[in-house]
Amino acid sequence: MTTPQPLRVGMVGYAFMGAAHSHAWRTAPRFFDLPLAPELTAMAGRNEESVRAAAGKYGWASIETDWRRLIERDDIDLIDICTPGNTHAEIAIAALEAGKHVLCEKPLANSVEEAEKMTLVAKAAAERGVLSMCGFSYRRTPALALAKRMVDDGRLGEIRHVRAQYLQDWLSDAEAPLTWRLDKSKSGSGSLGDIGAHSIDAAQWITGLNITGVSALLETFVKERPVGGDFVGLGGHGGADGPRGPVTVDDAALFTARFEAKHDGGADAGSRATGASGPIGIFEATRFALGRKNAMRLELNGTKGSIAFDFEDMNSLQFYDSAMEPDAGFRKIMVTEPSHPYAANWWPTGHGLGYEHGFTHQVVDLVTAIGAGEQPSPSFADALQVQKVLAAVEASADNASRWQNI
Repeated sequence: MTTPQPLRVGMVGYAFMGAAHSHAWRTAPRFFDLPLAPELTAMAGRNEESVRAAAGKYGWASIETDWRRLIERDDIDLIDICTPGNTHAEIAIAALEAGKHVLCEKPLANSVEEAEKMTLVAKAAAERGVLSMCGFSYRRTPALALAKRMVDDGRLGEIRHVRAQYLQDWLSDAEAPLTWRLDKSKSGSGSLGDIGAHSIDAAQWITGLNITGVSALLETFVKERPVGGDFVGLGGHGGADGPRGPVTVDDAALFTARFEAKHDGGADAGSRATGASGPIGIFEATRFALGRKNAMRLELNGTKGSIAFDFEDMNSLQFYDSAMEPDAGFRKIMVTEPSHPYAANWWPTGHGLGYEHGFTHQVVDLVTAIGAGEQPSPSFADALQVQKVLAAVEASADNASRWQNI
């Protein structure tokens, strides 16, 4: 058995996503047979003390305090971008032009214009064998991957309804401190881009249909927050008597959507007879839903059946088959069988996976694609489509919720 060639990784950023990605790079080759062997070569961050501590904790061999030095190094093959959105375009473009493969966290950028530039550079780089992927990790949740398989196999028939929610509560405390996620210049948007982008990507990916128009409402419930305080997880608690700063992003996003029609001849007879267009959707994203910790939910209703998923019960998928179970309602599928996506490489049936496994599967799919010289998914072009939806939602909300075509 030959030893795989190394894939030497340089990571930019070391906080929440840096930790998740580090775990994935270490874990993937230990549970999956990969065509290349990932090596945690270098981690970059501006604060030398902090990045050195993170690198030691997560297993990186060296550090840099300037991401440009990371790209200049000859011993780096891939750049993993785990920084706020306002830095994505500059880092990704520089890396691709330097011949480095790129994994970039979502959303791809803070604007459609930036995302378009990144996509053009990625397309040119791909022609030279330099590949890129955007990190929509929920695609790698086994239950959602199974949902995608079932839709592709026609188990739901023609999709009519898409319902997507992403509910968290970590900002419900009005005294939670002002972090970069609440600064539009860094994050691009609030709940819309931070978590709503995941729902948009998952809905478009699973249905195989793009969103073509939206009508939207955005709301910011807490206009100012403490500048400092005790930071715990994504939030924490600020000092009530200290200085405060403005919140410049949305706290909650709601929008209705129209999806494109299916034109490949796959519509069932009922849909053709009624001249139906594409599915209609409703999306909600908020970080103010008290009691909901990470309820990333998706439900699809078709002409033959329905599926429903909630990440707070991430190892199961609800399925209703109108032909087999007309009176029985939904049945619960435990997505832990060897036949289910990714499951065969883990534990015995019934032994569930966790949040971190999606990032491991993301590394597996990325490294497999690079090894085969094939475009990983989602591509920057896929992520650009999500960026266009985010922009349309903001434009609609700024214009009294008027319909915005994409």
